Amino acid sequence: MSASGRAFVAGATGYVGREVVAALRAAGVETVAHVRPDSPRLAEWTRRFAALGATVDSTPWEEAPLRDRLVALTPTHVFALLGTTRARARAADQAGAPAADYEAVDYGLTAMLLRAAQAVGPRPRFVYLSAAGVREGTGNAYLAARVRVERELRGAGVHYVIARPAFVTGDDREESRPAERWGAMVGDAALAVVGRLGGRALEARWSSITGASLARGLVRVAFDPTLVDVELFADQLRG
Repeated sequence: MSASGRAFVAGATGYVGREVVAALRAAGVETVAHVRPDSPRLAEWTRRFAALGATVDSTPWEEAPLRDRLVALTPTHVFALLGTTRARARAADQAGAPAADYEAVDYGLTAMLLRAAQAVGPRPRFVYLSAAGVREGTGNAYLAARVRVERELRGAGVHYVIARPAFVTGDDREESRPAERWGAMVGDAALAVVGRLGGRALEARWSSITGASLARGLVRVAFDPTLVDVELFADQLRG
């Protein structure tokens, strides 16, 4: 596909984020990849993204600077691909660093990004990577953070795409997540049986998806003018 516009990618160094940057550039979209200023790999990511033709932005995660930066960039699309893990949250707590749990990162930073997007004129389309299983009243902290973001996004006055894949994983993932990989393998095996018994739609919706495939799908739906204020699952996102 070929598209035009300017995209701001938050969470650009993550498994999905780096693939979204690559997919955007492959589509000819001017791309600004955000890397936090205190990242120990800032120079490396700057080189990697520059090789793709993307620009790196390292505005700090603070309300006013982030808002002012987005207003200056005037992106047509904002990709919110932020997420943490319990291991990172524990490590931050043990190191006395700022909180890095689901409340602070998955909800807090995404909500900050949304408020910054609201200040841009004209307002950009907001592409949010949520998760399958999101529902009101959940007791799961990971999903609860996404429930709050989705609720605020629907009332924010911006056009949006909410993506709800199940497991996002693959052999190309740099970060080792054996439990997640095992869960995806077991789930995919069970869904393959369901598919053979006639449940192809269920298999397509709930089976795992790689970061590259999801990224291509996110870029495709983000620039589709017919997909406005939609919530999409893996079967609708596979690129």
